[in-house]
Amino acid sequence: MPALAVDRKAPTPLHKQIYDGYRAAILSGDLIPGQKVPSSRDLTSTLSVSRFPVLNAYAQLLAEGYLESRVGAGTFVSASLPEQLMSVMQSSDNAEPTPSGPRPVARRSSLFPLFTYSPRLRGWGSFGVHQPALDQFPFRIWSNLVVRHTRNPHASAVHHVDPRGSERFRTAICSYLRTARGVKCEPDQIMVVSGSQQAIDITSRVLLDPGNAVWVEEPGYPLQHIVLNAAGCRVVPVLVDQEGMDVNFAIKRAPKARAAFVTPSHQYPLGSTMGASRRIQLLNWAQSAGAWIVEDDYDSEYRYESLPVPSLHGLDMNSRVIYIGTFSKVLFPSLRLGYMVIPRDLVDRFVAVRFAMDIFPAYLYQEVLSDFINDGHFTRHIRKMRQLYQQRRTALIESLSSEFPAREGFEVHGAEAGMHLAMTLPAGLNDMEISARAGRERLWLWPLSPSYQGDKPRHGFILGFGSTPPERIPQAVHQMRSILMAR
Repeated sequence: MPALAVDRKAPTPLHKQIYDGYRAAILSGDLIPGQKVPSSRDLTSTLSVSRFPVLNAYAQLLAEGYLESRVGAGTFVSASLPEQLMSVMQSSDNAEPTPSGPRPVARRSSLFPLFTYSPRLRGWGSFGVHQPALDQFPFRIWSNLVVRHTRNPHASAVHHVDPRGSERFRTAICSYLRTARGVKCEPDQIMVVSGSQQAIDITSRVLLDPGNAVWVEEPGYPLQHIVLNAAGCRVVPVLVDQEGMDVNFAIKRAPKARAAFVTPSHQYPLGSTMGASRRIQLLNWAQSAGAWIVEDDYDSEYRYESLPVPSLHGLDMNSRVIYIGTFSKVLFPSLRLGYMVIPRDLVDRFVAVRFAMDIFPAYLYQEVLSDFINDGHFTRHIRKMRQLYQQRRTALIESLSSEFPAREGFEVHGAEAGMHLAMTLPAGLNDMEISARAGRERLWLWPLSPSYQGDKPRHGFILGFGSTPPERIPQAVHQMRSILMAR
């Protein structure tokens, strides 16, 4: 038998020391399959310990299949352990495993670019994209609602399983959308999701087949492009201008496309608003082509020079629009709550896909947000934030105009709505290089060029202003100027 040593002064319990010693000896090949091990009484005597640690260690080794007990014969190393694989634990248990042998993965997984963490993803610094003013969120009210539903949850929130989400929450969303966004829907058409990204993924699984042509805005939302490319779609970039997606151009390029993905109320990232004539043209095309329109209405609550623009969904008379919205951007990012409005005849298909993916969404924050909406806190918060963001947006525009005059080739886009604007750069400046240089000085600039699908992207930056107090904006813009000019 290999020597087993126990240390009574070690923090590790005795039974765990015995278990670890046997396990390591078996996996290293020092104990071979079929070899007899001492009885619990003999090992107790040898180690001079109580019998209970030995019994506990043996019980665990038997339960995990390292040892086997034979009636009338004793305890043995399990004969079913393949002796040729006993060398897998030559190094310590804490060592990093070394990949070896064939390691096949799905080809489609290579269509997802590898995730690279960047502080920009947390919105650190002055220009965090989609980062709200968290210091202004009514966390005391929110916390009280969380406590209420934690201590005394509704029975449906504990037991009920519905892939569409909480009925109370869907009813609250429905009421809000009818009033604020002009969306025509009923609660049974709404599905709760973990954010707009999951909504896009579910939609692609239900509506799109490999090889289908789909229109996307150029520039557009990069994570949307990833989902569509991974689904095997033929992504058709469609240029946007001051009236949003150029529908005439799209029809010429791919008249029989299966779907169009658009952000008509506040185009991402350039910020234009789709005009009424193009909205009607897009809806007419979808009906005649038997196609679908996916409307991402991600931050439509904030508009500064007019009332919020009603949704494209509100004009749809033929149930061709799948509407996507989210609370993560207007409340706080880690909330991860969004929703979809689905044409009634497609609800069953969306439910089937959602159920296969993750069964149903977590209910606690749905219940909390239901009360947050129904008690009027959501509307009051949006009204307050609209005024606050308007001040910050004005401060950013004035600072950009001062530091980056148009005569030098700089241009500001999409300042009329939302929580960000875009600034394009004169020829010769590379936004990725500048972004990397700015990051080394702890200024996080989100480059514009990755939002393009084509090989001739415009260079610039997407500048969020929601999380930055107005008094800090001029200094941050001046720092950005210094970095851009330091060639």
